[in-house]
Amino acid sequence: MKVMQKMGFGPKWLNWMWNCISTAKFSILVNGVPAGFFSSSKGLRQGDPLSPYLFILGMEVLSILIRRAVEGGFISGCNVWRGRERAVHISHLLFADDTIVFCEAKKEQLMHLSWILFWFEAASGLKINLAKSEIIPVGEVEGMDELAVELGCRVGKLPAVYLGLPLGAPNKSISVWDGVEEKMRRRLAAWKHQYLSKGGRITLLKSTLANIPVYQMSLFRIPNSVARRLEKLQRDFLWGGGNLERRAHLVNWEMVCRDKEKGGLGIRKLNLLNRALLGKWVWRFACAKEEFWKQVLIAKYGQEDFDWRTKKAAGAFGVGVWKEILKEAGWCWEKMAFKAGKGNKIRFWTDWWCGDSSLSQSFPHLFTLAAHKNATLEDMWDQISGEDGWNLRFTRGFNDWEMDWVGNLLQVLRGHMLTLEDDSVLWKGGNSGQFRVKEAYSLLESPLHFAFPKKNIWVERVPSKIVFFTWEAAWGRIMTLDRLQRRGWQFPNRCFLCGCKEESVNHILIHCTVVKVLWDLVLGLFGVKWVFPLTVKEVLFSWRGAFVGKKREKLWKSIPLFILWAVWKERNRLAFKGGEFAIQKFKHSFVCNLWGWAKLYMGEEPVSLIGFLEWLASR
Repeated sequence: MKVMQKMGFGPKWLNWMWNCISTAKFSILVNGVPAGFFSSSKGLRQGDPLSPYLFILGMEVLSILIRRAVEGGFISGCNVWRGRERAVHISHLLFADDTIVFCEAKKEQLMHLSWILFWFEAASGLKINLAKSEIIPVGEVEGMDELAVELGCRVGKLPAVYLGLPLGAPNKSISVWDGVEEKMRRRLAAWKHQYLSKGGRITLLKSTLANIPVYQMSLFRIPNSVARRLEKLQRDFLWGGGNLERRAHLVNWEMVCRDKEKGGLGIRKLNLLNRALLGKWVWRFACAKEEFWKQVLIAKYGQEDFDWRTKKAAGAFGVGVWKEILKEAGWCWEKMAFKAGKGNKIRFWTDWWCGDSSLSQSFPHLFTLAAHKNATLEDMWDQISGEDGWNLRFTRGFNDWEMDWVGNLLQVLRGHMLTLEDDSVLWKGGNSGQFRVKEAYSLLESPLHFAFPKKNIWVERVPSKIVFFTWEAAWGRIMTLDRLQRRGWQFPNRCFLCGCKEESVNHILIHCTVVKVLWDLVLGLFGVKWVFPLTVKEVLFSWRGAFVGKKREKLWKSIPLFILWAVWKERNRLAFKGGEFAIQKFKHSFVCNLWGWAKLYMGEEPVSLIGFLEWLASR
């Protein structure tokens, strides 16, 4: 409370905080029943929503103590600078309860640091856990054991881990990614004994497995060999399950990693995702104002281009991370435009700030005549005459045939004027004007122009395993007998349902005489007549439902998926369990299953099978 009082919080706020702390009560569940309430004698419990905020205020005490020790010369900290650039002094870094303090490897400075920690404990009531603390030497330092005794903690070494990221490791080291791979393998081991359909696997892969390396990839360049290993784990899990069994990968991984609109599953390629995540730092640097991390980068590398970017990262040591990030600056700046404010940081001719491109590209002839090709907007804005407007300067007068270009330029400039705000950047790759990793990833993908029936496969409320099978069938990649023969298996190829023709994807799912009975049955229930295309993909493309009525449209869109799934299940039953095929029993079973599926779309309408058939026939 005294800390908040020193920081300027008023008595009303202090009274609120004190009531939150002093009046809190707790209860313990005994056999599922609350066993009375009791007051807390230690303030807030861990996990309380208020606890993190009050903890940050408490850590401000430690920050002030360290800052005053640096000002008094008791702790040195470290300086970051380059040439004649202004140095940035760093004495400590705080993130929640993780703290780094920088000082020289001298016994006196560590003694002063230990006294600071002692005073902090006395003032805040918090306890420093020295068992989890360590002193890490940078370079060659003698007498580390004696220095560690002075502070009362153990001796560590670089590379270390801070906030879950490697600290002091070589930039291109592969070993720093071992922890990421180990996390993925541990997660797979937890799923090993669970039976998961392919639909379930794709859900887990996208929601969990693919996200494990994202945190580290947001700052470090992932080596190609590591990316291949991690993607192999994802591939093996998708096609082989939790045991990572060696099974056929039915669809090429490059296609799996495409967006759903382009025929993929929406999984992200790690290398492209890594580039998009690194590119965000280029955007953040251009947008940042006085953030501390930006000041450190400016002090270390310098800045250029009106402070929108740093100079090239050069040097043998300690530049690898930012050097890798700057490799993504090219495509990032191609997708960034400027929003004019004061106009002192935007070039009039060569920067993209109005129109569909830079003015030098839109009006190349006028650009060659410009008196000041590198002039800023501020330089070209006339405020002296009393009437704000653009004061365009050229090296000579214009010919009659050049006046149209001048008129077009003035038309483009109309409505654009300077303000008192600072200049800023906009992202051209999306509608919001802000950088989005998803949009940046799409820009980095190689263009692929072909149509895929995404909307007729990823249908609302259809089980994911059925959707995944339909996606495989649309690519013609299910394991029919003809495909098994191409893989070297020796099987007589006859359709399990009709026994007349060879089995292929399109035959077993569409053109088999037995399956056509099922398709005709469903089309008859809806009152529709249709000539079938040749392939599953074409069937899904052609399946439109506006003519069946609005209330039946959602069920109509899911019908092909349910038919394909029912046919494939019956085919597999005959292939692996044997027995005779009874068409009437198959039709009756499908209609009953369709009724069960349809309840997802119909709500409470028909309560019987007869009512369901009447509902299908209605409009």
